[in-house]
Amino acid sequence: MSSDVTVLMANLSGQHFIDGVLVAGEGPTTPVIDPATEQICAVFAEATTAEIDTAVAAAMRAQRAWWALSALERTEALHEVATALAEVAPLVGEVMTREMGKPFVESNWEGGTSASSLRYYAELARHDQGRVAGAALPGQTHLTLKEPLGTVVSIVPFNFPVLLFGWQAAASLAAGNAVIVKPSELTPMTLLALMEAFSVLPPGLVQVLTGGAEVGAALVGHPDTHAVAFTGSVTAAQAVARTAAERFKPVLIEASGNDPFIVMPSAPIDMVARGAAFAAFLNCGQVCTSAERFYVHDDVFDEFVEGLVIEARSLRLGSGLERVDLGPMASERERQRVEAIVARAVEQGAAVLCGGKRPEALPTGWFYEPTVLEVTHEMDLMHGETFGPLAPVCRVSSLDEAIALANDSEVGLGANIYTEDLAEAFRAVHELETGIVWVNTPLNDNDAVAFGGRKLTGSGRELGIEGLEQFRRSKMVMIAPEARPDPEWFPYADEDAFPG
Repeated sequence: MSSDVTVLMANLSGQHFIDGVLVAGEGPTTPVIDPATEQICAVFAEATTAEIDTAVAAAMRAQRAWWALSALERTEALHEVATALAEVAPLVGEVMTREMGKPFVESNWEGGTSASSLRYYAELARHDQGRVAGAALPGQTHLTLKEPLGTVVSIVPFNFPVLLFGWQAAASLAAGNAVIVKPSELTPMTLLALMEAFSVLPPGLVQVLTGGAEVGAALVGHPDTHAVAFTGSVTAAQAVARTAAERFKPVLIEASGNDPFIVMPSAPIDMVARGAAFAAFLNCGQVCTSAERFYVHDDVFDEFVEGLVIEARSLRLGSGLERVDLGPMASERERQRVEAIVARAVEQGAAVLCGGKRPEALPTGWFYEPTVLEVTHEMDLMHGETFGPLAPVCRVSSLDEAIALANDSEVGLGANIYTEDLAEAFRAVHELETGIVWVNTPLNDNDAVAFGGRKLTGSGRELGIEGLEQFRRSKMVMIAPEARPDPEWFPYADEDAFPG
């Protein structure tokens, strides 16, 4: 039976959003598969070179018109977009759930979170567009002005398509830029459906081009795009960075996470087990900041593992459009990848304490049970992003050991610690080699606090004033009220010449 949303997805199939309108794509199409039913729910078109050029030209025109408005006018427009985002969130959320599987409660939440970011940046950008410095010469005025970069290319993944695009679009638009988004091949309809919320903006200011890696590469390398925001794998991020570097385009990159989760004896273990289950299994573990490596003190190891297994077994699996806690994984390839990780861990000696298989009650769909494993730090799954519903738990004898093992990683996005010992908390905050540290509060974020990582996780920051600066350039301005001679001009005084 069709619903309003399935009809919408059919109407959006094969379309791009260019210069304010839906345009039938001229490139080849690819099916989008509902991961809960394994049925085709839409198709997307591969953007052609001509379509990319058209979108870039429209973005350039729109950006000039957008920046010509007053700061107040831009702020008011962004507040209108935020209101519209909140209103379309349920509809877009259903599209997202049908495309990538997460529970509707999580999909619906993304729209509200994006609206919050838009409101934050609408006011932040109006508040600050530069500063006046103390002049180096008497009577002059010296300024630093903040200006937009131009057209920002946003390449967003399937796991949080509305949230991550919302963060990037909010800061980009508030800074005065245009945005072209290339969604994941798994969630193209989600971004197309979202465009209704941006209809109050100048046509071309926000656009969607669907397609695969080739479309993203063409946008990144286009001579008339000016910055890139990318979320994806390390390998793909490195390719994006190399292409952008040829034209010295600023890049915001969030490439990978392998977040540690430390548990110390002072923490209330029943509460920690609940927090750990959320941190490991939210969105089937398909979260860049998922807890993927648990380092648990010997004194509470058995109690913690027992609690986490109970939590994992209590989670309800099924279609994200039902009353569930976990939906399917986003694609068959993703599930097969996770299965291979678990098989390798078992081969290396890991003990599967629960899960570790496809649920027998759900033979259709790309479901995988939330899995708890007892492991050692040397095993492969502790040294790469697993991006699935896996919670590998490793014993440690001290906070020193936990921090050392947590830092033994090539990536450094987030880290968690549960402790009610203030000294332990402060040590973790200062010694963990990550861009984020959560103490007793896993996976939260805040529009006003910078989000990003270290090492091979990438570069740049989203959210906070740092997120706005990511999409602005600084211009030095010096103004003398009237033309006067400068004491440094020619001719140079003889007494200052070399005394040879």
